[in-house]
Amino acid sequence: MADDTKPLLIKRYASRRLYNTETSDYVTLEDIAGFIRDGREVQIVDLKSGDDLTRQYLLQIIAEHESRGENVLPVNVLNDLVRSYMIPGGGLMPQFLQSSFDMLRENQAKMMENMNAMNPMSKMPGFEAIKAQQEAFMKAMTRGYRGWSGGTTSNEAEEIAEEEASSSEDLDEIKRQLAELQTKLSKLS
Repeated sequence: MADDTKPLLIKRYASRRLYNTETSDYVTLEDIAGFIRDGREVQIVDLKSGDDLTRQYLLQIIAEHESRGENVLPVNVLNDLVRSYMIPGGGLMPQFLQSSFDMLRENQAKMMENMNAMNPMSKMPGFEAIKAQQEAFMKAMTRGYRGWSGGTTSNEAEEIAEEEASSSEDLDEIKRQLAELQTKLSKLS
């Protein structure tokens, strides 16, 4: 059985094919994206030179998703990223992004713990609906959620549409706050 605490080692052969060392088979970029969505860390190395290629392949996965219209990064964030490459040493952007994503993961985990814990709020009217929205939002943020598939009743479809709209509003608010923080950081530089 695989050890999920260690990164999944993927080797790139001279033919540019990617080889999963745990399952002894070839994988695609989409397979690697799936491993990551499932919470697995990956490490991609060149078989011959031993160079770590993980960053380059992760950027390629992001670029492919963005080119298919799965836009997660707003244009102003992309512009800020490009600008950060022009600053000697990268400026504050790498640390800011790492801290922002760490904080997002931590806050989402705490929010889910609080929502699931036995507390007086669970008796509030509408608590279950709020909890369902938060779970959908967590799925969207951590699993590349792009919508539900499969057969649903019309009531389920309506509920899903409402949850998606609410999650979209929450995501827009987070993006707005991130943009504000980036503007403030730019002014500090």
